[in-house]
Amino acid sequence: MSRAPAPENPVLDAEVVDVKADSSSSGLDVVVSPDKGEVPLAEVNVEEPIVTSKELWSYYLYYNGDNGVGPNGYTMTLFQSLATAAGFDPTQGPGSTCTSSGPCVLPWGNGTKAVSSVVLVANGVCFAIMTAIFTTIGSAADYGTFGRWLLLAVTVICWAAQYATMALTSPDRWRAAMALYIIGFVTYGATLVFYAAVFPRLARNTQHARTLREKFESGEVSPEEYEVEESLEKNRISNISTTHSNIGYIITLCLNLSLLLPLANNPLVDNYVLVLINSYWVLLGVWWFIYQEPRPGPPLPKGEYYITVGWKQIWAALKTYKDLPYTFIYLVSFFLLADGLNTTGTLVSICQNDKFNFSFLQNTYLGLAQAITSTASTLGFWYIQKWWKISTKKMFVVTNVVTILIPLWGMIGIWTDKLGFHNVWEFWAYNVVFGIFQAPYYAFSQTMMAELSPPGFDNMFFGLFGLSNRASSMVGPNVIQAIIDNTGNNWQGFPFLFALCTAASLVIWFGVDVKKGRRDAVRWAAAARS
Repeated sequence: MSRAPAPENPVLDAEVVDVKADSSSSGLDVVVSPDKGEVPLAEVNVEEPIVTSKELWSYYLYYNGDNGVGPNGYTMTLFQSLATAAGFDPTQGPGSTCTSSGPCVLPWGNGTKAVSSVVLVANGVCFAIMTAIFTTIGSAADYGTFGRWLLLAVTVICWAAQYATMALTSPDRWRAAMALYIIGFVTYGATLVFYAAVFPRLARNTQHARTLREKFESGEVSPEEYEVEESLEKNRISNISTTHSNIGYIITLCLNLSLLLPLANNPLVDNYVLVLINSYWVLLGVWWFIYQEPRPGPPLPKGEYYITVGWKQIWAALKTYKDLPYTFIYLVSFFLLADGLNTTGTLVSICQNDKFNFSFLQNTYLGLAQAITSTASTLGFWYIQKWWKISTKKMFVVTNVVTILIPLWGMIGIWTDKLGFHNVWEFWAYNVVFGIFQAPYYAFSQTMMAELSPPGFDNMFFGLFGLSNRASSMVGPNVIQAIIDNTGNNWQGFPFLFALCTAASLVIWFGVDVKKGRRDAVRWAAAARS
């Protein structure tokens, strides 16, 4: 079985890619199974270094620090708080003060716009920028060491944006708060995508994976057993890294209390908290860039440029969607699912911030409830999967059910104030339920993408996955902010989100065959390199 690495990833030519290409070309081992016929398996490049303990722990620690409390949580709260303080009640006119229960608008263009809509517009801008990043340079990260330096660059920019929030000290700086929120959220989303793109290669190079491959090649393990065990190794790293992110979430929130409680009356306490949690990420995240082993991709093809090769790769890949049907069905349906879930989370956060008057302290307590349950559930789901060897898709389907139920619950709030995210206990329940079921959602959705990605094109397809996941919400926020502007009611956005999540989940449940998709991806990668 050939294990020699290809000299380079060419720019794909959609006209010549043939998934039935001869397996003697680099990148594909075809094994004949008595029960299953031909089973295509990705090659293993034995020249790549085996993952060291320091490298794996630094990978986990990076995600421990990159837990999202700052750029994905507190920064938005600070932005919404300053915008609300700068706004006025439209029923009272300019100069009036907004209340937590009444409408609040800001000057916007030639008119005004509700603060909730401004926040959703900012989210839409974030996702549009991320779309440009992931499609333009996502694929380029597969070449040479570009991916390594790209992750470092977006990480440093995110760190800088978080430290810059110290300048957000008065309501008249709400525009600066909006800008820093966008910069921080965009680069945070990029760190998650390019960090996640590393783990399939790590999973292929752990000592366990190498030993498993040797047993397979010596005939001790069947092709089907090898596929199952290889999938479980990907799930192991994905779930453990997600667990570390949740542990970091807990530690960060506990650290925040060391400032929020004694400095409760200090007007700058929220800014200090953002500096503290960002410093925690810097302290834990820097080690990945020190201990990461060199596993460069192939050189950039002659005559190509990093800024353009991504679009060429994506366009060629899209032309060959018939060769990767399940990969693209998953990407499209997950685009809609992530759009629904991300926008639902934003809308619930807006309602939560209004309910608790933008309190960092209260949000910390709620975040702790979510973080603790997230950590326990991620480990619990992983052990259940490992013990019964349940497929990634079946585990993912369980989490999808709750993804649908969250906006359904919010819909109830349209017709009554007694239920549907109107009460304090509901936000506590939401954070607990979200922690139990949606933390594993992120781990399993990521592993699903790893299963369906052609080996050697991880950054390219994780860039598309990032477009589906982090950059998907260009539709949801714009639709919801238009609904809120027209109705003046935040809860009117939930029916659209419920329909979006339901439709996307049904497509994933009944339209994606992971086993066939994984084998298609291996064949496609081999043909693309031939």
